[in-house]
Amino acid sequence: MKNNNRIHNFIVLLTLLTLEITLGQETVTGNFPPPETPVTITANRVKGSITVDGRLNETDWGMAEPVTDFFRVEPVQGGTIKNPTEVRILYDDKHVYFGVFAKDSLGKKGVRMQDLSRDFNGQENDVFGIQIDAQNTKQYAVSFQTTPYGNQQDVQNFNDNNRDEDWNALWRVRTQRTDEGYFAEFAIPFKSIRYDRPISGVPVAWGITFFRLARRDYEKTVFPAIPQSFSENRMTYAAKLTGLEVPPPSANIRVEPYALYQYDENKSGDILTNKLSDPKVGGDVKWAINPNAVLDLTINTDFAQADVDRAVNNLERFNIFFPERRQFFLENSGIWAGSNSSFIRPFFSRTIGLSNSFNASPAPLDIGGRYTDRTENRTIAALAVRQRETDDSPGATFGVARYTKNYGQENNFGAMLTYRRDDSFSEQNLNSADNTTVTIDGLIRPKSELSITYMLSASNDSGTSKTGYAGQLFIGNTTNKSYLGYLNSFVSKEYTPDMGFVSQKDVMYHSPGGYAIMRPKGLPFIRRWDPGAFFNYYHDFEDFGNFQQSSLYIFPIYTWFKDNSFVEASFTPTWQNINFDFAPLGLQIAQDDYRYTRYLVRYNTDRSKKFSGSISYDFGDFYNGTRNSVTTGLRYAPSPHIAMNVNYEHNNINSLGILGEDLNTDLYTASVRLALNPRVQLSTFYQYNSFDEQGRWNVRFSWEYMPLSFIYLVFNDTQTDVIDPIQRNTQFISKITFLKQF
Repeated sequence: MKNNNRIHNFIVLLTLLTLEITLGQETVTGNFPPPETPVTITANRVKGSITVDGRLNETDWGMAEPVTDFFRVEPVQGGTIKNPTEVRILYDDKHVYFGVFAKDSLGKKGVRMQDLSRDFNGQENDVFGIQIDAQNTKQYAVSFQTTPYGNQQDVQNFNDNNRDEDWNALWRVRTQRTDEGYFAEFAIPFKSIRYDRPISGVPVAWGITFFRLARRDYEKTVFPAIPQSFSENRMTYAAKLTGLEVPPPSANIRVEPYALYQYDENKSGDILTNKLSDPKVGGDVKWAINPNAVLDLTINTDFAQADVDRAVNNLERFNIFFPERRQFFLENSGIWAGSNSSFIRPFFSRTIGLSNSFNASPAPLDIGGRYTDRTENRTIAALAVRQRETDDSPGATFGVARYTKNYGQENNFGAMLTYRRDDSFSEQNLNSADNTTVTIDGLIRPKSELSITYMLSASNDSGTSKTGYAGQLFIGNTTNKSYLGYLNSFVSKEYTPDMGFVSQKDVMYHSPGGYAIMRPKGLPFIRRWDPGAFFNYYHDFEDFGNFQQSSLYIFPIYTWFKDNSFVEASFTPTWQNINFDFAPLGLQIAQDDYRYTRYLVRYNTDRSKKFSGSISYDFGDFYNGTRNSVTTGLRYAPSPHIAMNVNYEHNNINSLGILGEDLNTDLYTASVRLALNPRVQLSTFYQYNSFDEQGRWNVRFSWEYMPLSFIYLVFNDTQTDVIDPIQRNTQFISKITFLKQF
């Protein structure tokens, strides 16, 4: 305890020192409002033909006026740009083309790349991106991004606060690296962009922004000028792309059939308990009914190529949130109410395709459909899925309907209805059951810096015949110099969203806090320093006076250096009222009041380098005992074609719980990614958890033999040693998909 007190006093001293250094920080230009008249840029019609090879050697490129007036937002706002960028824009009857030259004084040697995966990490690599709001909603954008090696990433962004990184569009890009920098050549089909039918005599104008991250210097530039506190997706600042003669929207159908073979076997010791050898066919269809409305259909849905979940040892009182990883549900996922919350989601698609059994095993999906109709003023969406009956769970029908109305510059109001109906199930003598939620929500931006979101949801379940309630309110103000925010969430005891997720019931949560954003002139090796604090307070929803838990997260050191390496030193005084049966990892905690403080120190090196590492040490008291946790990671990427990761987490728990027990857990993770190019890749992943003595292998080969058409070979193996006899599941999947857009 004496050592902990010394550390506590040292960090408090650092907090006071931070406040003094604030007085000497560099003066940073503040936020500025969107322009009353947007910047205008022009696209030229192609007179010859364009070969997408990343060379920009056609005559048409030389005739196009370059966009060069980029604005720096990192490492400081404004000023001279070290790595200039030029963008030229062309179009023909089928495509809009973007030709990019990203200058770099070191040329090929200056490139920072970690791997060649699609949907890459935009903070670790050199990146150039294009954001398009073709319907001029100012609340929605699609982004097409690449690297010097031609990786592709496509993203949907909603209101500059909710990203859908798993949306996939049909487009091409090729790049060339030179001694002066790199070239990128984009070809985006008009059919991959949703725009309104052109009106005769009215010029077409799309909202558009560009950004570039020159990762070696961590220099981020944007066009047009956007304040540092916002992203390139804040489309109220967008320029207007004019000069386009877009084709009138026509039949736009995308068909993606698949065929696969799957082999599964389960063993208990040496005894084969179950075996499956199953061919399967199915597919997806996307029909753009008109420029605003899209209908997606899925038949005999399969997610064999989806990433597996990572194991987690949960020591807290809240449910763990595992993100959705299945492509059909990920597309347009940002339109649903609560989609950016990990505390309350009235609709969470992971509840679809799971049986009601204890281990929530996968259940097949027979058919599903999604309808989205988005205009400048409103969005209408609906989703319906039919889940097949399994040996231990009835069939079920899922439905969700959504409406949002845009008003003002960046405001919206929405309503959502979910409905789940489980069939009767004679084997367990269960009658049919249904569950419904109704939700209203919205976003208000009185000014660019201030965002207010709200949500109120009610559920009704036929099994209990009771109505429950949940809601959330967020107020956040972000400037170049500070962030201040308040989050309030509540969930009643009866709130039961069978198609949703809540982290805890019968709870109300308050979290006010904020941090300064400092770029101290006297410490030139620091890019950004964000000292601050957040207060987290939980109490019963039914009985407001019944305290559950509170903590004060204080982080005087939360600092990015000029190479974007990072260090944090923080401490968290915590108060707990355990008045229920609570046994994290099987260690029974006595019902009592607890007060303790935990400390955290973590650091990671520059993740863009060939070799990088990270380490964190979380230590201190824990209820009536102690817990020390160490997490380390190493990454080695000698070239973008090879990337290796090793991670290790160790928990050391002493004298905890009623019996004063000790427990050590270890979590080992390793992965290797090999890539011939961005379209041919082999990835392997292994994880071992000492707590349940479970080891898991995932090996996946993917070949994008045509744009968005893939061949997959997947091997999964899970072995659990804690059960006698040893349990083992082995799975092999081969799958081919073919995409054709008409």
